[in-house]
Amino acid sequence: MLHELRCEACRAGAAGALTNQQLQELLFELDGWRIVTRESVPQLEKTFQFSNFKKAWSFSERVANLADQQNHHPSILAEWGKVTVTWWTHSLHGLHKNDFICAAKCDQLYHVGD
Repeated sequence: MLHELRCEACRAGAAGALTNQQLQELLFELDGWRIVTRESVPQLEKTFQFSNFKKAWSFSERVANLADQQNHHPSILAEWGKVTVTWWTHSLHGLHKNDFICAAKCDQLYHVGD
C-alpha cells in the first residue's frame, strides 16, 4: 500500500517521471485525487472537507509535518471548511511515485482526524 512507503531522494535530471500508464495505475490506488496540469506541469490534487476553519488548519499542520518527515513539500491551501493539497515533483516538472505516496499518507491523516 502506498501509505506504507517512504519517499526516495529525487534530483533534477534523475529518472523517475512516470509514464501515463503508471500515472493511471497509481491514481487508481488513491481516493478522490485528480491530476491537474498547470503551466504544462502535471500535479496531483485533492480538496479535503472540514466543518470549520480550525479543523482545516489542524489538518494543514499535519500535512506540513508529514511533508517535513518525507522531505517532499506540497502546496497547501487552507480555507474555511476545506484544504486543497497539491503534490508534484519540482525537480522533474511532473509527477513521481513520491507524490502518490504522500497523497496516500494525506488520506491516512484525514481519516485519523483530530
